Amino acid sequence: MPAANRIMPAANRIMNNALIPRKILFGNPHRTVVRISPDGEQLSYLADHSGVLNVWVAPANQPENTRVVTRDRSTGISQYFWAYTNRHILYLQDQDGDEDFHLYCVDLDTHKVVDLTPFDRIAAQVNHLSHRHPGEILVGINDRDEHWFHDIYRINIETGERTLIVENNQYIGFIADDDLVLKFAITLTPESDLVLLKSNVDSGGEWLHFMTIPAEEIMTTSPIGMNADGTQLYMTDSRDRNTAALTAVDIETGEQKLVFATDIADVNGILTHPAEKTIQAVTYTYDRTIHKILDPSLTADFETLKSICDGELEIASQTIDQTQWIVAFSTDNGPVRYYRYERHAQQVHYLFSSHPELEKLTLAKMHPAIIRSRDGLNLVSYLTLPTDVERTTEDRPAHPLPMVLLVHGGPWWRDHWGFDPVHQLLANRGYAVLSVNFRGSTGFGKSFINAANLEWGGKMHDDLIDAVHWAIGEGIADRARIAIMGGSYGGFATLIGLAFTPEVFACGVDIVGPSSLITLMENPPPYWMPIMPLMTVRVGDYQTEAGRIFLASRSPISQVEKIKRPLLIGQGGNDPRVKQSESDQIVAAMNSRNIPVTYVLYPDEGHGFDRPENDISFYAICELFLSQHLGGQHQAIGEDFCGAKFEVLSGADNILGLTIAMAV
Repeated sequence: MPAANRIMPAANRIMNNALIPRKILFGNPHRTVVRISPDGEQLSYLADHSGVLNVWVAPANQPENTRVVTRDRSTGISQYFWAYTNRHILYLQDQDGDEDFHLYCVDLDTHKVVDLTPFDRIAAQVNHLSHRHPGEILVGINDRDEHWFHDIYRINIETGERTLIVENNQYIGFIADDDLVLKFAITLTPESDLVLLKSNVDSGGEWLHFMTIPAEEIMTTSPIGMNADGTQLYMTDSRDRNTAALTAVDIETGEQKLVFATDIADVNGILTHPAEKTIQAVTYTYDRTIHKILDPSLTADFETLKSICDGELEIASQTIDQTQWIVAFSTDNGPVRYYRYERHAQQVHYLFSSHPELEKLTLAKMHPAIIRSRDGLNLVSYLTLPTDVERTTEDRPAHPLPMVLLVHGGPWWRDHWGFDPVHQLLANRGYAVLSVNFRGSTGFGKSFINAANLEWGGKMHDDLIDAVHWAIGEGIADRARIAIMGGSYGGFATLIGLAFTPEVFACGVDIVGPSSLITLMENPPPYWMPIMPLMTVRVGDYQTEAGRIFLASRSPISQVEKIKRPLLIGQGGNDPRVKQSESDQIVAAMNSRNIPVTYVLYPDEGHGFDRPENDISFYAICELFLSQHLGGQHQAIGEDFCGAKFEVLSGADNILGLTIAMAV
């Protein structure tokens, strides 16, 4: 039988303990994204209503007395926050993943919902909220031209009245103070340097040069806000060092002061007083997240909180006077647990967990691992093993396992330690799962990011192959049973893996991955146009003949004839970033060469799958596919296609049992 069509013999299949239902892992959480109102009187969170996530509100001291305050029936709400009025919730929402984001306001007293940005084909951006002006907000709207810059409006959240502050024809962003006055503007030069300009009120609002950040620094050097009196600008800054430090710049003199730095990772989070805007703590993440307390008044609070739960601590929300916090604890083998913490009394009130049903299950641990690339880079990675596998040590199986290399998107993103539903699903089905922070991943300093420039399909892929060889050498992975899988850039990496290294992987799963770097660059979302010069620096120049030749050489579509192993593709029909045509063209190329590919289209999804029904259905198909080619277990489809909207446009018969399951 040809290698491309091989089916794993039953004798080689992995038998595991009880299968965790997909609905538990990928269904809507019980409660998530918990916030406290600025005055501390009310709690809010996202929970299911009418089959999708909506905002619920309850008294802070009676969280059981809850009520739903939004009525979305489409994809559900994921981004929301409290207005400083304490009686309005603001949220961003698009339609079916099209990223046409509008900003809505719901009045908790009248239940009235107002679209604050009632324009077609926009991507609204929240610029600034302030406790000094609780009824107003600064919002960026690209209504004049969806392909270009965002004008800044001052909007009354109760009436919806909009006042144009800046008609913007050249800036990619602005920084405002707590009086809702624009203090800085940000632009890019043709060379992709970032320029920060300061408002000069004495010259009628003219913008004056403040600093220039070279292109090689801008992924790790950027302004992040100001102090309360507007005299200092806070920044992450990697100039004159490798990792991003936290600094404070005197706005009048330009003098810069180091607040905190570490050589092992970038500063990736700060805790500030909500009203006073003083910096109180920072976080950084190498393999695990570390908190550094800068304000001694918080030391006792963190000691109290760390004693109540084992896991990584996050201050998810706080009152304007900082007397109450919402605290979230994340672990690798359980749900997120939420608490309300009263600082003065140091009292901790348990609220709930994100997924109570997970608490009843034995879930897999995630093990950090540092893998060395062939050219000497440290690749911070995460390994998950099935819970019931025989082991020689905690993170080494007694015998090599089938493995899934799970590649993150971005690529300017990173994998973290913690609960991951895909890791849990695959480990439960009998697979080792390895996630790798390949070069270009964020958090490890500018050198690590810049090492990925022009390396899509090049050294970024070498890092993944080096990780595969490491897993084989460590006795973790069975060389003949390794899959590659990922979304967005991870989908691109999957296609590269099958086309450029066709002997390494037994199969691949591509979710919304581009197949041609030329067509990807030619068709960005409209609101990406101002940053496309930077994309040419990072990915390649699609506007020159030499650049197009280079991009073609790094595109999976250019070597599709080398693909030998089966491929499963999942695509959103409304994806504005990686358009459907990216999947269409590689499927057509594979079909013309009789290379097995199964193509699943979700017409009501965008860049990834937001609806739980769709997510569950795709992972049901994915389980069948991986079981067929790697030998792991799979849960019967059952009712897991119910409510999902998808079409199998090609190759349904390539996956055993799929056609029958679709007919039920």
